[in-house]
Amino acid sequence: MTSLERAERPAVWAEPPAAVRFFLDAWTIAEGELRKLRHDPTELFTRAVQPLLWLLVFGQVMAQTRAIPTGNLPYEDFLAPGILAQSALFSAIFFGIAVIWERDLGVLHKYLVSPASRSALVTGKALAGGLRALVQAAMVYVVALAIGVHLRFDPLSLIGVVLVVVIGSAAFATFSLVIACLVRTRERFMGIGQILTMPLFFASSAIYPIDNMPDWLKVVAHVNPLTYQVDALRELMVQGAPETFPLALDFAVLIGSTVILIAIAARLYPRLAQ
Repeated sequence: MTSLERAERPAVWAEPPAAVRFFLDAWTIAEGELRKLRHDPTELFTRAVQPLLWLLVFGQVMAQTRAIPTGNLPYEDFLAPGILAQSALFSAIFFGIAVIWERDLGVLHKYLVSPASRSALVTGKALAGGLRALVQAAMVYVVALAIGVHLRFDPLSLIGVVLVVVIGSAAFATFSLVIACLVRTRERFMGIGQILTMPLFFASSAIYPIDNMPDWLKVVAHVNPLTYQVDALRELMVQGAPETFPLALDFAVLIGSTVILIAIAARLYPRLAQ
């Protein structure tokens, strides 16, 4: 083979391993979702208003009345991780409506004919939902610090909070995607989303300890992933916060819930295009 023939020979790129291809595809989808926020960040700021009101109004009023026993932990310290989890939940649970908009605009069909696997598409959506929640988490941190919550700032704790926020929000964003695939219309989705958010929030340890719940609600709280997200955040965020469950169990429940929901959503995702 002459040097000219070697120069004209097209370069052959090696296909990356399946696992690498999966994560590259997922990150491409997530990056596309995050790019939308850079063009219109007002959604995050408007969704941050409600958790801030919970901290500034509800938290300080309940701290003054001392109506909810939290042991040696000040109520505002107890509440801050719960409101952070609530902020992430409320943002993620309506993530599915954006997927319905994509179906109506024809974007969904382009995703489905791409080489990316259905699991990678759903994982990318879930990752985007988790990363979006970090902006609201930063806002909650600022307000919590301003009202005197005793926060932990050691690097391991901060990394743990980031992981819990991302994984928990990814789980609820995927849950939202599953609902969107089942109902397939914006009107039905909005109704179901509003019905689910408050029960998930109140059937967790976000604003009161599990020990204060009636027996039937304790059962619901123990199968609610939000309970484990709040518990992990409380232990990682606040100085001297007691743990309800081991931190390893909190992460196991959140990761397990996310993986199961991604598997379900990947099966249902093509149905949304029908």
